[in-house]
Amino acid sequence: MNKKGLAILMRTRMRPNDPTRLPQSPLNNLVNQTLPNPQGNQSSGGAVRHGSEEGSDKLTSRKEREFEHVRESMHAAISMNKTEVLDSVLNDFSEGYFDLSYENRRKLLFSLAKEYDLNRIQVRELIRQYLGLELPVGDDAKSGGLEGEGLLTAFFRIERNLRHALKPVYEVLFERLNTHPGGLKFLSILRADILSILAEENVVSLRALDSYLKEKLSTWLSPAALELLQITWDDPASLLEKIVAYEAVHPISNLLDLKRRLGVGRRCFGYLHPAIPGEPLIFIEVALLKNVAQTIQEVLWDDPPTPECEATCALFYSISSTQPGLSGINLGKFLIKRVITLVKRDMPLISTFATLSPIPGFMQWLLSKLASQSKLAEGGDMENSSADGSVSTFWENILEPEEEKAIMDASREFTDGKNGMEVMYNLLTSTDYEWTVSAKLLSVLKPPLVRLCARYLLQEKKRGKALDSVANFHLQNGAMVERINWMANRSEKGLRQSGGIMVNYVYRLESIEEYAHSYFSTGHIHASNDLRCLVEAKEEPEGALH
Repeated sequence: MNKKGLAILMRTRMRPNDPTRLPQSPLNNLVNQTLPNPQGNQSSGGAVRHGSEEGSDKLTSRKEREFEHVRESMHAAISMNKTEVLDSVLNDFSEGYFDLSYENRRKLLFSLAKEYDLNRIQVRELIRQYLGLELPVGDDAKSGGLEGEGLLTAFFRIERNLRHALKPVYEVLFERLNTHPGGLKFLSILRADILSILAEENVVSLRALDSYLKEKLSTWLSPAALELLQITWDDPASLLEKIVAYEAVHPISNLLDLKRRLGVGRRCFGYLHPAIPGEPLIFIEVALLKNVAQTIQEVLWDDPPTPECEATCALFYSISSTQPGLSGINLGKFLIKRVITLVKRDMPLISTFATLSPIPGFMQWLLSKLASQSKLAEGGDMENSSADGSVSTFWENILEPEEEKAIMDASREFTDGKNGMEVMYNLLTSTDYEWTVSAKLLSVLKPPLVRLCARYLLQEKKRGKALDSVANFHLQNGAMVERINWMANRSEKGLRQSGGIMVNYVYRLESIEEYAHSYFSTGHIHASNDLRCLVEAKEEPEGALH
């Protein structure tokens, strides 16, 4: 495909300026691509309706035959030892899998998880034997005599057998697919399907299958196996098409937008794996600037861009994963560190490495807080579930008195409510985001929203780590929270996710390892003094219920 073909593809496939466009799940893509058309080649549905019962029976029968064929090929791929025909069997399995309906793929994955799990009867028997052995102690253990050697031999034998027994049978399928052409890509699609099913029903055996496959993929996709590539306008159109399709943070609106992101003052780097050629697993977009940007508008639309010889800041403004099946495998950690090293080597004048990042969970958290606390203020239920599943059992006015008064006064012509939290909730949930075009409302909403965003980023946690997924990603990679930016992303997606607020994380080269270690070990979040001041604890009001 040439650049002209890419332009035509973008015009036909993309909805310009649609910030909510995300790549479809491979599971959905495969359903759309491979599900047979119940109407066959009929020009209308009449023939199908006349013989609907017979046609339905035939379709069901065909699906059952397809399922049995794929299940048999899967079993052969696991059990056979004839290497000369193994490639053919693996091809048969993967091609057949793509032809299955959603329900049959679901059924096949449950079969793989349950029927090809480890043999727990054997494991229990080996553990019983192991516990029945007496440990050689004292001089017997050190002397290496015949009796001591015999005991150690028995230990080693059972330990070896136990290690083998603790491996599920489906490991054979994963290992063989990994060395098969196209197999690694197929495994990532397989895991994406597993994750889609787990989102609907949390089944233990399938969760164990996913956990095991994730461990395998993490090993096979180690940094040593990945190639860092700078992606430019001169790369093949097939590669650029992937960048357009998978950009998940700030969608690329047209060919000019794509060319700008790959042009002067910009860099794009991706991780590629030799087993999945021409398709980056993850890519990062970088803007070379004089200062750390405060809005995404100045990054995406600055014209002309900063001359590269004057740039002192490398700003990471978009990191996108292209494979849903690699979710939870932190490729971005290694990518950021390698990009920092590469940019620093090629451009010694760059001294600041920062991000301009979305805050995808902020508005969901805030609206849940406003709704539950407003209800408590009315004397409603004293227990309300929040968005993250926790339970609020105490009254807390999350607005300062002066903030509440200002909101109530400024909002009279827009909405009403019994208290400032209810009014704020009504404003933030308005479908047309009218508050964003009112200077008065912007002025009164800015202080509480910025303060509460700082609280969300620095204090709201889940299992000891930052509640926000993007914050957790950068903090575990060694960044610090530097600055909150008001009205930094006015797109519909930016307003819906975070009220238009974005955040700068900064990677200080001398502190990356220290910050990453302290966050990992204690959950400590490093932040600038300005942000710390925003979340200083207030005196607890009298009569607060805990």
